[in-house]
Amino acid sequence: MLGIQTASPQNQTQETYRRAKQLIPGGTQLLSKRPEMFAPDCWPGYYREASGCEVIDLDGRKYHDLATSGIGSCLLGYRDPDVTDAVVRRVQLGSMSSLNAPEEVELAALLTELHPWSDQARFCRTGGESMSIAVRIARASTGRDEVALCGYHGWSDWYLATNLPRKSAETGTTLDKHLLPGLEPAGVPMGLAETTHPFTYNDIDALKQIVKERGPKLAAVVMEPTRYTHPEPGFLEAVREICDECGAVLVIDEITTGWRLTLGGAHLHYGIEPDIAVFAKALGNGHPIAAIIGRRNVMDAAENSFISSTYWTEGVGPTAALATIKKMQSVDVRQHIDQIGEAFRAGWSELGARHQLPVKVFGHAVLLHHTFDHPQAAELGTLFTIRMLDHGFLTGSGFYPTLAHEQRHVDAYFQAADVVFAELKQALDQDDLTTRLSTPVRHSGFARLTPSPKS
Repeated sequence: MLGIQTASPQNQTQETYRRAKQLIPGGTQLLSKRPEMFAPDCWPGYYREASGCEVIDLDGRKYHDLATSGIGSCLLGYRDPDVTDAVVRRVQLGSMSSLNAPEEVELAALLTELHPWSDQARFCRTGGESMSIAVRIARASTGRDEVALCGYHGWSDWYLATNLPRKSAETGTTLDKHLLPGLEPAGVPMGLAETTHPFTYNDIDALKQIVKERGPKLAAVVMEPTRYTHPEPGFLEAVREICDECGAVLVIDEITTGWRLTLGGAHLHYGIEPDIAVFAKALGNGHPIAAIIGRRNVMDAAENSFISSTYWTEGVGPTAALATIKKMQSVDVRQHIDQIGEAFRAGWSELGARHQLPVKVFGHAVLLHHTFDHPQAAELGTLFTIRMLDHGFLTGSGFYPTLAHEQRHVDAYFQAADVVFAELKQALDQDDLTTRLSTPVRHSGFARLTPSPKS
């Protein structure tokens, strides 16, 4: 259980975010944690405690988190006792020194054992930097520069270069179809223009066209194994074959999927062997750790390129990963989260039908996305989030179930949502949805929080 709630004479949670927007460009370090992505001026941007699927904000208000569970980083739930005990022990013994932490060797052995196609592993601490390392290794291994990509892969120059102006009008030359629209490549060198070539998931012809035009220059094909849907029969196998034919390194980004479909990652679920696979987020259940694993003939190139950082050597990350993986080996996390996710999917659809509200719910049960299928979807979603906060629930447009979620949490959520849906239906019938909103409408992609100095 979490700590005792205490009253606060002021709204410390909201005041902290007001200060943050003055002190931190963008307000937060992660776009997906901006309150504006949920309910501006209402979403509690800061937490004091977190355990299981419960969160307490700075003012002592308690919420059940039926949103994305730390943006997908806590597959076992917040403050998992087994992971926490291992981390605390490592901290008490010392988490950093001039020598290396032996846990990284044990973790490398465990990961290569779980992935028989792989031979070696490198570690860092975040998803974005792990993808940069993977692409660097692929380029070093092949001696080539260009990358074909499919999916969302972070904030780095190599990826955002896709949104730089292009000489030719290629199909799908921007990242707008790759999760987040509106990502400006400000600060990305113009010299990287046309070094990346995006293609759409399940569109093998688009990849074939890229290879036809750029094949001899392709260092890698970088892709998520899945996000919202399963691959069409033969799609991933065809990608693997194309990489073999053109000599590109196949890099599978498992950061978001996070071992939710099977122990070890979605590529194992689909029976595909990449040259490099990348893990982060849920690997350490909330503690910073990322892994780049791969075949020896590709990974050896890391020795020819300078890839090095002090905090990649601390001991907490690999310790947390070992504890997380060992727990997932003993508990069927995948079955549990699939059941919870399917219960949520059914609840959202049933509630929409009951109140005659058009809704959508899509994605894998373990990575669900839900919204309103209506021209005023953003307004409906914002008001829904605000009202659910009053009922003690964190909710947005996605639900990533964890081992800590139980059926009772889903039942309580939909009991509260039933009341809120009734109000939303009434607001549409009376055409006063906008007047019921006390805040601006939530953002749906990347946007500045303040006007540009140049505007």
